[in-house]
Amino acid sequence: MFTKLRNRFLIVNLVTISVMMLAAFATIYVINYLDVHNDINRDLQRSVELYQKPGNGERHGGITGGFDGGADGGIDDGMQRQDGGSFGKIGDPPPERLISFMIETDAEWNQVGTPASQLTMDDEFYAQALQEAVDMDTTRGQFELDGSLWIFEIKPTTDGHKLVFLDITARQKILTNLIYTFSLVGVVMLIILYFTSRYFANRSIKPVKEAFDKQKQFIADASHELKTPLAIINTNTDVLFANEEDTIFNQSKWLHYIKSETERMAKLTNDLLYLTEMDDSRTGMVHAPFNISEAVENIILTMEAVIFEKNVALEYDIEPNLTVQGNSEQIKQVVMILLDNAVKYTGPKGEVTLSLRRQYNDVVLAVTNTGEGIAPEHLTRIFDRFYRTDTSRARKQGGYGLGLAIAKSIVEQQHKGKIYAKSVAGESTTFYVQLSQ
Repeated sequence: MFTKLRNRFLIVNLVTISVMMLAAFATIYVINYLDVHNDINRDLQRSVELYQKPGNGERHGGITGGFDGGADGGIDDGMQRQDGGSFGKIGDPPPERLISFMIETDAEWNQVGTPASQLTMDDEFYAQALQEAVDMDTTRGQFELDGSLWIFEIKPTTDGHKLVFLDITARQKILTNLIYTFSLVGVVMLIILYFTSRYFANRSIKPVKEAFDKQKQFIADASHELKTPLAIINTNTDVLFANEEDTIFNQSKWLHYIKSETERMAKLTNDLLYLTEMDDSRTGMVHAPFNISEAVENIILTMEAVIFEKNVALEYDIEPNLTVQGNSEQIKQVVMILLDNAVKYTGPKGEVTLSLRRQYNDVVLAVTNTGEGIAPEHLTRIFDRFYRTDTSRARKQGGYGLGLAIAKSIVEQQHKGKIYAKSVAGESTTFYVQLSQ
């Protein structure tokens, strides 16, 4: 299921990015295309204007003749380009960057004279170019000849026509190379985006998958925990029905078992409801400054008798008059959960140590118990619901594995603090609670 979700995310992501890249590349290409073609049209128009000047010499292999001007025998004025530059004197060919030539014809499209050209080409080339232009039957067009791309324009004259040809191969290559560049960049970008998107898709789905797995595990664990007391209640009820004529006093043992398991189920249900309320962000407790030193001392006093009965030594070191912002009843519940957990997992004649100290701008509560400790692989999961490192022992002690989950919800969700554990296998375990003042 999550693999399909990831793949759908990848497809949507790649399609979206591909469309955006295609739109961006198309926009850039269209802008360059229009710019190149405008430039070609400008250059063609300049060439046409220059070749239309009267007196242009007929040259082959480079224009060298002059232009017969006025009475002074010549005109020295430079012909100004539209962009502010100069083509040179009237009668000069177009600038060197514009490779062009001009062919004159009569009314029947027969070549007249020698083409005016910057090129050194044979007569067959000019004849082919003229034939290509005539066959297209249009005043402007383009064709390919001898591996080069030419654009032409036909201007009528009194005796026939003037055909001006301009080489646009280099500028057409710019557009072609642009397409190749965009294609290569697009493919490389899609490959990079695929692996990048896959990496982030896996990271994005991982918390969802973990939450889903935890929910499945939670349902399975809750069902398992409810299954045992329900089975006991059902069995004891069958015993009562089997002895209907007996007195309640004689069957009090079975009733006691039913009541005990009912109370366990009630406690489990209440804990689950409490956790649900903690997870609901809309459920907010009233927070106010309170003396956490007094709150911890009160919990220790209430649990001293229980700790004494367990034959466990208790030592505590509480810095007086420490205050934190929060809910005092919830923090007391956290302290009670940690102390109860420490006593449960401390062997006979073991020791439980509690300390409460200020650390910079925080207050740190530490509860340590001697005993078997917790293996490193369990430390990251002990705050999960229903998780227990020793299932058989926890069942004997009546635990459900919800206490530490409740403590974590109170500390981290309701008080924005931190709770974590450190352990040395075979020696001791310490739980830390860090709260802001």
